[in-house]
Amino acid sequence: MTLHLEPVIRLPQTSVARGVFAEGERVLPEETPVALTYNGSTHAVMMASPADLEDFALGFSLSEGIIADRSELTSMEVIEHELGCEIRMWLQESCSGAYRSRRRAMAGPLGCGLCGVESLEEAVRPASKVAGTLQLPPKAIAAAMADLSEAQRLNREARAIHAAALWRPEQGLIAIREDIGRHNALDKLAGALARADEPCSASMVLLTSRVSVEMVQKAARMGAPIIAAISAPTALAVRVAEGCGITLVAVAREESFEVFTHPERVQHLGS
Repeated sequence: MTLHLEPVIRLPQTSVARGVFAEGERVLPEETPVALTYNGSTHAVMMASPADLEDFALGFSLSEGIIADRSELTSMEVIEHELGCEIRMWLQESCSGAYRSRRRAMAGPLGCGLCGVESLEEAVRPASKVAGTLQLPPKAIAAAMADLSEAQRLNREARAIHAAALWRPEQGLIAIREDIGRHNALDKLAGALARADEPCSASMVLLTSRVSVEMVQKAARMGAPIIAAISAPTALAVRVAEGCGITLVAVAREESFEVFTHPERVQHLGS
C-alpha cells in the first residue's frame, strides 16, 4: 500500500446512468492512520485527513485534557511511515504524572470489572464551564453558516469532508479546518487557534456535523459560548451544553435554525 499525504486524491471510476457506462475520475477524500504518542508511549491511533497534523496533535492534546496549555508540549515531530503517520510529542515533566493517570483511566475497555467504571466516567466527564456574554441576532448566525459553506475548500472537491470553524462578529471567519472526521476537524481548529493565541470567548464555533457530547466537551474546553451546527444534536449533548453554559444552535440551514440551550444569547429569544 502506498501512503498518500494529500487530503484529497483523484481516482478513476466508472459511472453508470440509465444503463450507459462511462469511464471517468472522481476526487475522493484521503484517510490516513495517525498515531499520537506522548513521551514515547502511543496514546491513540486515529483515522484522519493528512493535513494540518500539527494543529490536530495540539488540539487533541488540549481538548482531551492531556495538557492545559500549549507550553506544556515541549516538542512535536511528524514522522511518515509506510502505513501512516506518527506524531511524536514530549510533555513537560510537570504534567507527565497527570498524563499517566489519565492514560490509565482511558485504558478501562482493555481490562475488566471496575476498570470499566473509570472509562464510563471518562466518557461523560463534566465539560468546562463557559461564561461568554456574546449575543447574536438570527441573521448573524445564518450569515456565519453561509460563510462556513463557502470556505469548505476540500469539501467542494470531494463532497465528503467535515469542517469546524470559528466565527466572530465584525470579523467573520477567523479560522477553518477540514477533516474526514468531525472530531478531528474540531481538534484541528482548536490547535490552530491555540497556535495563533486566538481567544474563543467572544466567538461562535461552527460545525458541519451532528453535535455529539464530545463536540460539546471540546468546544467548552476552547471556551466558545455558542455552537452552531448544520445537523441535530444528541440528547446527551443538549444536557451537557445546558450544564456547562453553552448556547447550542443546531439544524442551521439557510435562514432557519433551532436553539436548544441558553437562548438568551440569541437576540429576541429568551427575553
